[in-house]
Amino acid sequence: MQKTISLKLLPSEAANETRIKEYIAQSAAVKLYSVRGFTILKHSIDARGRQVWINLSVKAFIDEPFRQRELISFHFPDIRTASKQVIIIGAGPAGLFAALQLIEKGIKPILLERGKDVRARRRDLAILNKEGKINPESNYCFGEGGAGTYSDGKLYTRSSKRGDINRILNLFVHFGAEEQILYEAHPHIGTNKLPQIISAMRKKITDCGGEFLFEKKVIDFIVKDNAIKAVKTADGNTFEGDAVILATGHSARDIFELLHEKKILIEAKPFALGVRVEHPQSLIDTAQYHCAVRGEFLPPAAYSWVQQVDGKGVFSFCMCPGGIIAPAATSPGELVVNGWSPSKRNNPFANSGIVVSVEEKDFQSYKKQGPLAAMFFQQSIERKAFEAGGGKFVAPAQRLVDFADNKISPTLPGCSYLPGLRSASLKEILPSFIHHRLQQAFKEYGKKMRGYLTNDALVVATESRTSSPVRIPRDAETLQHPHIKNFYPCGEGAGYAGGIVSAAMDGERIAKVIASLYQLN
Repeated sequence: MQKTISLKLLPSEAANETRIKEYIAQSAAVKLYSVRGFTILKHSIDARGRQVWINLSVKAFIDEPFRQRELISFHFPDIRTASKQVIIIGAGPAGLFAALQLIEKGIKPILLERGKDVRARRRDLAILNKEGKINPESNYCFGEGGAGTYSDGKLYTRSSKRGDINRILNLFVHFGAEEQILYEAHPHIGTNKLPQIISAMRKKITDCGGEFLFEKKVIDFIVKDNAIKAVKTADGNTFEGDAVILATGHSARDIFELLHEKKILIEAKPFALGVRVEHPQSLIDTAQYHCAVRGEFLPPAAYSWVQQVDGKGVFSFCMCPGGIIAPAATSPGELVVNGWSPSKRNNPFANSGIVVSVEEKDFQSYKKQGPLAAMFFQQSIERKAFEAGGGKFVAPAQRLVDFADNKISPTLPGCSYLPGLRSASLKEILPSFIHHRLQQAFKEYGKKMRGYLTNDALVVATESRTSSPVRIPRDAETLQHPHIKNFYPCGEGAGYAGGIVSAAMDGERIAKVIASLYQLN
């Protein structure tokens, strides 16, 4: 028989297959030899008490042969002779998963990516980190796989109502991710492994007859009779399709400006902005696991918090255990930082964005910019940060206690940020409503998490690309832009997703709507 069993184990026990089988036998009241095997259904860490526990939910095979985990199977047909084709602008998770879904539905996708493939993109990132020179079309935000490829690959989402999360995770496994992402509470692939997975997705798309074109920056939309007919790229080419999916991500400011210039309805959208904080990983481990040394059976610890300060939310964002802070700007003269971790999360530092909610009233000084007001507000702070760093993407920073107490740090500790740091007052960079709330939130959280508020930690400016500052409206049922037929705003850049999985689900959702419109599958 097969039986689902919940177990609460010590970390060392959870890493020992024999011990797990012994607990299964005890729970099922059978002999150990009756337990032929098990698969893990859910895995989570409970570190709320002095003793850390591992919670496992397993499917046990008792007195019957063990069978490996059943993965979802996928069929991608040849679509070279498909009667319909769809232009997808952007090869991030929204665009990639839309393309795969279109192929499953018998529609040919044509992916236009402004950046480069993952291998060439890696070289541009090395130049950015080592020489402080940015390629506006190939960086941490632009290129094959989008912002997620080289910024961590966290797959946790609360957006369960937007689509089938399990299907998305199974697709990642299908293209090379480890099966553990199917059962971990906070699944994570790692920046070192994502490029190969993204490349495998591209190969499947092209093997089936889809087109995947790099360095194709879209500069115009051809609209006639309130319907999109084609798009133009910077190299002079025009691409026609039966529909266009716009999946350009949260940093494609030129696309937002193009839409506004062509009087295609867009709206300013609230977002969040703040800093990235970096601690020694050992300090976070000690605080979260209540021990002097983490030990071999626990992963590097993470943290998550939300604090209300003067009516605004201050919260952690994209926490990276064993991670690295990276320069995530998309243009010269602007400084943005983000974080990522390799699959083993084995770097000596832990970093997290700590950001403050930004609402419409906060960027009223830019109201003359209309729907681009939030974007210009965001950009102005990034430019201040670049100037304060002195150029070449050197980032302005303070020690954490110094930041909370309005003191310039005479020295700065070691940091994972490769372009380097410069001591500066972040009060001169951040708007006062953000700076003040961050100060108060750090002090309050320091009372809750022992050791968090320390001058061994760094505050680095600025974490500003948490989400898109623009929303592109779409009809709730057809998912098309309300004024432009066959034009589908999609994913994080359009304001309908907040990470890899939610963007992927949004891409799939739009592809299904398009297929149903053509009565395919």
